Amino acid sequence: MAHAQQNAAPASFSPVPRKSTGGLSPQREKRVKELILERLGDSLEVTELAQACALSRSHFSRAFKCSTGLSPKDWIRRQRVAMAKQLIQDTDLSLTQISLECGFCDQAHFCHSFTRSEGINPFAWRCKVMNGHERKRSQPSPASAGTHSPL
Repeated sequence: MAHAQQNAAPASFSPVPRKSTGGLSPQREKRVKELILERLGDSLEVTELAQACALSRSHFSRAFKCSTGLSPKDWIRRQRVAMAKQLIQDTDLSLTQISLECGFCDQAHFCHSFTRSEGINPFAWRCKVMNGHERKRSQPSPASAGTHSPL
């Protein structure tokens, strides 16, 4: 009998999916994200965000990370880099102006955060984006490519 038990296939174990708990309510998450995006160019403290949700700083930080997968500081940093990328693409502002518009304390912090996020510094990213836009403009459209008559 012991031999039969050893040779028997073990019962398959499938974990029971657990409901995620501990995150922010959808209303609080929406409220805090709107607050962050409204004040992205300003100095934002986690304490202020926690107060807006009527939570302690530590409880808010844990709940925010549970809801978004990122700490509040990391989520804010991502939003600032995304805003910076948009400004780099759509404006002729200097990188110093962009860094201040996006709420970075100085250009060095901006460059460090951008490079860490994108793997390339903001100046090189701007050059890469501008070269990509020029190439797109200089290439003929597929519709006009076949309309040229041979000489």
